[in-house]
Amino acid sequence: MATSAKKIDSKTDRTKKNNEVVVEQAKVIEADGYNPETKSHETGKQTADKESSNVTKAAAAEIDKYHGLSPDALIGIYRNMYLSRRIDDKEIQLKGQNKIFFQISGAGHEAVLTGAALAMKPGYDWFFPYYRDRALMLGLGMTAQEMLWSSVGAEKDPNSHGRQMPSHWGSRALNVPSQSSCTGSQALHAVGAAEASYRGSLVRELAEHVKGFKGDEVVYMSVGDGTTSEGEWWEALNTACNLKLPVIFVVEDNGYAISTPVEVNTAGGDVSKLVSGFPNLYIQNCDGTDPLESYATFKRAVEYCRERKGPAFVRSKVIRPYSHSLSDDEKLYRPEEERQAESAIDPIRTYAEFLMNEGIAASEQLETLRKEVDAEVNKASDIAVETPQPAPESALRNVYSPEVDPTDRNLFDNEEGAELSGNAGTVVDLINRCMHDEMERDPRIVVFGQDVADVSREQYMDRVKGKGGVFKVTANLQREFGSARVFNSPLAEANIVGRAVGLALRGLKPVVEIQFFDYIFPAMHQIRNEVAVMRWRSDGDSSCPMVIRVPVGGYLKGGAVYHSQSGTTLFAHTPGLRIVYPSNALDANGLLRTAIRCDDPVMFLEHKHLYRQVYNKSQYPPKDFMIPFGKARTVREGSDVTIVTFGALVERSNQAAKRLEQQGVSVEIIDLRTLVPYDWEAIAKSVKKTSRVVVAHEDPLSYGYGAEIAARISEELFEYLDAPVKRVGATDTFVAYAPQVEDFILPQSEDVEKAILELVKY
Repeated sequence: MATSAKKIDSKTDRTKKNNEVVVEQAKVIEADGYNPETKSHETGKQTADKESSNVTKAAAAEIDKYHGLSPDALIGIYRNMYLSRRIDDKEIQLKGQNKIFFQISGAGHEAVLTGAALAMKPGYDWFFPYYRDRALMLGLGMTAQEMLWSSVGAEKDPNSHGRQMPSHWGSRALNVPSQSSCTGSQALHAVGAAEASYRGSLVRELAEHVKGFKGDEVVYMSVGDGTTSEGEWWEALNTACNLKLPVIFVVEDNGYAISTPVEVNTAGGDVSKLVSGFPNLYIQNCDGTDPLESYATFKRAVEYCRERKGPAFVRSKVIRPYSHSLSDDEKLYRPEEERQAESAIDPIRTYAEFLMNEGIAASEQLETLRKEVDAEVNKASDIAVETPQPAPESALRNVYSPEVDPTDRNLFDNEEGAELSGNAGTVVDLINRCMHDEMERDPRIVVFGQDVADVSREQYMDRVKGKGGVFKVTANLQREFGSARVFNSPLAEANIVGRAVGLALRGLKPVVEIQFFDYIFPAMHQIRNEVAVMRWRSDGDSSCPMVIRVPVGGYLKGGAVYHSQSGTTLFAHTPGLRIVYPSNALDANGLLRTAIRCDDPVMFLEHKHLYRQVYNKSQYPPKDFMIPFGKARTVREGSDVTIVTFGALVERSNQAAKRLEQQGVSVEIIDLRTLVPYDWEAIAKSVKKTSRVVVAHEDPLSYGYGAEIAARISEELFEYLDAPVKRVGATDTFVAYAPQVEDFILPQSEDVEKAILELVKY
């Protein structure tokens, strides 16, 4: 098991001490009636009788001079900023010595990030930072030692235990879920995390399952100015404003996205002007090189969000005194005069001058502080380079959940002897029943996607039948479980999956729908780079179990290019993702129940052609009916040839087998049911019996899922084969609209029959 992030030690972490001083002082100020908007300290009583006030105007002015911060807190700000810069410098030195392997700095961003950390509550609020946010993490309580463990890729690294680059933050103790390199993708996660609190406030039973639910927690997310060009960032802003979610969107504008200046990325060069039309959004600009102005700005933003007025937006103008990373040389695109102008406003220099000019700290005191920090960083560096890296075989841990194994037949298999009852239902009917049962059993489940609700305008609920999905799979879920748990999303697939990540990180169980597989690709970035890899990249410290339901497949007579794709191969090659593909109603019910109770992300593929077929109907199983992953079903016993298949090809293979039986050919059909994992034992057993095998699937033949099965059979069962492994698949094209062309493209039962006859004759 992976080690969790160290708890904050208030006795040794000076930064946290300073933070606590600020928090306590803030409580005093709040009790005294301080209003950060009006910079007033008048309580109701003082308004009525100012002369009786115990707080004089002079005292109030003195308190307000530094936004309520004590001298110790003001010096603590400098310490945090200087510590952040010195860690950057130490990493650069270590990179030059080939003792670390990558470096990206937070230099120039220290002031605004220290101010943000002071205004928020570590371990209470939630944080989705980006790679420049070193000073924020130090301000929240992460130590120099922990950061330098990350730099060298040590097992003790609390961010990823040696799996990610430095400055990719993550901490259980501080409520910082694992961050990836993908700029802006965490914006939707932040929205989902805030949405968990929002929905918990609507339903008490939900609140009991939301991790860290306080009712007033705030979610911080930050990006650089370049990332505001990403579509997912705008999707996140839209949903946060629409639902009035307590998210602080922070843009650390240092003027460059690597070498691309802000005016090239952003129309007009100021993104705060572009977002001005969003409702409920509290917009502020601040000088991000001034920690006190930054602190005051964040205090106002945090207060706005805590009061649930909506999201806040902070654009802080900062500098970037170092290159983008050590892989970049800014001298190639920035003239010396521009770099010198920024150097003049470097917060490490200007804030030290402020402290001395204000008489808060003498130069000798600051020099002593710097020597202490230098010694701390040097010691941490010496320890880090001697700390062991993870064992090579540790790479295999936490690809999937170590606690819940959906292939465990003792826990998830009650298929045999299950009592069925009622009239036979279609695949749609039994999936719908499963979701009703599971939502009743587990209050953590939330269902959303495009058109999945019965009706978004609830005032019409009693006047209309309701939508419940384009295929009616989610019909009446909203009626039964309410709009806080079943709701429509914007028409934005990344929005659906990205929000689900945030909800799952907070302990809820999203079951989301992508309306057609053909439109899943805007969400592929989230699925491949965030959902599937979350557990592995954090070595088990973060995870986002969810179910992504996706209608797939062709044979629709008119589905054409964009309503007929299957695409299993594209996702089967992604570690960390489970893939389920049932061929009949009973399997769909049992496998979906296992998927929901699984602790991993599951892609649940539902073939549209199979939704309402008569031949795959079933009576209803009990409420706890489950089929484990990795357990194939033998559809038909045979002795001459094995067909390994799934989805719509199961019935087409069965039709071919019936015709071949009349010719004396005995065919065994193995329905995989789950593609990741698949039942190798069932395949091997059948192939050893028949010595001939056809692998059939609906995707294009070349480079397809069937190639993996065929290759493994050839590699591990070669001695049992009496003929080459045959594959049947679609043509290496897309699917056409004209029915006769579609029939030519997609594999038919005649194609399966032809392949079998070729093997029998071999």
